[in-house]
Amino acid sequence: MHKDILAFIKKQTSATISCIDDNSKPYCFSVFFAWDYENNYLIYKSSPETNHSKIISQNVFVAGTIHPNKLNKLLVQGIQFEGEIVNIDEPLAKNAFGTFHKKHPLALVKPGELWVVQVNHIKMTDSTKGFGTKLEWSRV
Repeated sequence: MHKDILAFIKKQTSATISCIDDNSKPYCFSVFFAWDYENNYLIYKSSPETNHSKIISQNVFVAGTIHPNKLNKLLVQGIQFEGEIVNIDEPLAKNAFGTFHKKHPLALVKPGELWVVQVNHIKMTDSTKGFGTKLEWSRV
């Protein structure tokens, strides 16, 4: 993955994720996330009773965005991603608990389950490198 994409992700704390329900209606939600740099997984915590958790339990494909914690209206930066939820018990997701709580230690006291998004494609807009600059990455 391009070093500028990883550097951007490292500085951010929240993402918006969208999923599609059984009636083909989109549903979006915001999360605090941590990034597993070894596997390119986005990890977040949420209650299994939420609407989005119920939807994702039926349809694992998601898309989302990561924007800067502080927006600069003149220098647009952001990531669009596509991926799918993987089971937290998968071998590659074994470090999700430590990865997430290292970045968000206060989340240890908040009930909920960890969810792991295997990110399969990223498109980053980075106007700090010239107006409209795009960087892309795809999982092979």
